[in-house]
Amino acid sequence: MIKSMTGFATAERTAQEITVSADIHAYNSKHLDVVLRMPSGYMPLEEKIKARITARIARGRMEVKIQIKDQSEGAVAFEIDHMRARAVQAALTELKDAFDLQNDISLELLMSFGGIIKPVETMTESEPIWPVIEECLTLALDNLETMQKKEGDFIAGDLLKRLDYIEDCIGEIENDSSDLLYHYQQRLRERISSLTREIVEIDPGRLAQEAAFLADRSDISEEIVRAKSHVRQFRHIMDSEEPGGRKLNFLLQELHREFNTMGSKIGQADTSHRIVDVKSELEKIREQIQNVE
Repeated sequence: MIKSMTGFATAERTAQEITVSADIHAYNSKHLDVVLRMPSGYMPLEEKIKARITARIARGRMEVKIQIKDQSEGAVAFEIDHMRARAVQAALTELKDAFDLQNDISLELLMSFGGIIKPVETMTESEPIWPVIEECLTLALDNLETMQKKEGDFIAGDLLKRLDYIEDCIGEIENDSSDLLYHYQQRLRERISSLTREIVEIDPGRLAQEAAFLADRSDISEEIVRAKSHVRQFRHIMDSEEPGGRKLNFLLQELHREFNTMGSKIGQADTSHRIVDVKSELEKIREQIQNVE
């Protein structure tokens, strides 16, 4: 199964007087990187949340935002900064006495200076809220997976077409390389005849020996067998339920290596052109795999 690393999902769940919402943004990354933002009062649940994410996601950068609205009694509290209030009152009283002002120092006047009454975070029992968070997070991850699978299907379709083309090219390269001995005999005969202007008689035995030596140096049968095996493994990993982005990337490197070796061994123009075409397809596959989990 091919699944994209990118995607976005959101979910919301309400239980009694608590509402939890989760937003997830997923991006490409070689490794799993979870960035979590949530109210500080619920940070004891951070490890549980990250554990749920890592159980579902193999790699990628996950930016997760959890918002919690608690409408229950006692969820909101304020504190008074008595020191600041006394300091402001003292300063206002001094001004009043200095200028012989008759105005009273009102509460409204004190509050206009700000910072006297401040909201405080109450100590919240995070464990009772965990079931709501877990349900909301699970739904968001389900929605994300649905989106990633849908995009993964498009990627898989493109990869399969390119793999079909590569397999066709491997078959053609194999056919072209099957008559290397005859090919090199002809090349040697033509070259020697051109150099000697057909004055020197060619020893058939020596010609066959030299041609066999060149054909052996240019033998790519092992590379072809390995390339076929890599393509089969590539398809198998794509069909697997496990995330295979890293494995596919490794196989792609191995395929590059095999075709580079073929290109260095084979001197036939048609075969060289096919190898160039295959390497171009492999590069396009590499670009697609960067987005596969």
